[in-house]
Amino acid sequence: MDSHSTTIPTFVLFIIVFAFSFACAYDPSPVQDFCVANPKANVFVNGMACKDPKLVTVNDFSTSGLDKALKQEPSISGAMYSRASVAEIPGLNTLGLTMIRNEFQPGIVTQPHTHPRATEMVFLLQGNMYFGFVAVDPSDPTKNRIYAKEYKTGDVFVIPQGLVHFGQNIGNDTAITITVWNSQNPGFNYVPQQLFGNDTAIPDDLLAKSFRVDNDLDVKVITQIKSHF
Repeated sequence: MDSHSTTIPTFVLFIIVFAFSFACAYDPSPVQDFCVANPKANVFVNGMACKDPKLVTVNDFSTSGLDKALKQEPSISGAMYSRASVAEIPGLNTLGLTMIRNEFQPGIVTQPHTHPRATEMVFLLQGNMYFGFVAVDPSDPTKNRIYAKEYKTGDVFVIPQGLVHFGQNIGNDTAITITVWNSQNPGFNYVPQQLFGNDTAIPDDLLAKSFRVDNDLDVKVITQIKSHF
């Protein structure tokens, strides 16, 4: 039996287990059978406005394309992705789920980031990756602890909601992951861009003091880092 055929049952089990998270999903529970998203509605709600149920079809509950990664990851050079979110499946609205397939070339990293509104579960469909997250040290709340290790094909990794986490393809071949969040809008907050990006414009001297590099030379280092964003 080849490695691909052995990973399929594991993947199916992965999806089934995560499906049962509906009962404890972070997003508010729906109050009707479905609320298919209507992206054209000029109404601001927590989620998306509902399409007229009489106009709903089976196509509102499906998508295709997760057999391959089709788009360039905007924040990670060398990574590709395909997504199954409320944007592709309007029927996911209010159901508290998002799924993404990622493909990482050797050496590519997932930079430190957070998902403020969701827990994340990663299934490594192919390859070898290093995953980890950072949390407050249970024995000393003034310090932090890293929880990280190497993962291989068939492994599953969970990142608690809101914690800074990261990853890297440490293998010689393309790594493929299937990731699920228990929110239709988990949020993607990338630490480097938030700290050093031009959009946030945090003062250089404030960053230098925060990183304890507050002499004139080190402030120039902060400026240099910002120039890459």
